[in-house]
Amino acid sequence: MIIEHFRAGFIKELYNRFDKKGRMLPSGVHYLNSWIDEKIEVCYQLMESESLGKLEEWISHWDDLADFEIIPIIDSQTAKMRILKNDLSN
Repeated sequence: MIIEHFRAGFIKELYNRFDKKGRMLPSGVHYLNSWIDEKIEVCYQLMESESLGKLEEWISHWDDLADFEIIPIIDSQTAKMRILKNDLSN
């Protein structure tokens, strides 16, 4: 998951760039969905990537307009399997 904090004064520029160039995703990075807070200050994006380096490459196209936080996530079924596999006593 990517948390994107829009820089004040640059939101319109960010959307203009998006309209002109699209997401600019490198191969191996896939956009799944996104949600934006009602103040239009923070975007939560669900992405898939084959590597952290590919995500960083994508971020480099936008980091002049927003600050990014990368949060690796797994689906709930994978989490359950990890817990049950590693701790059978509970």
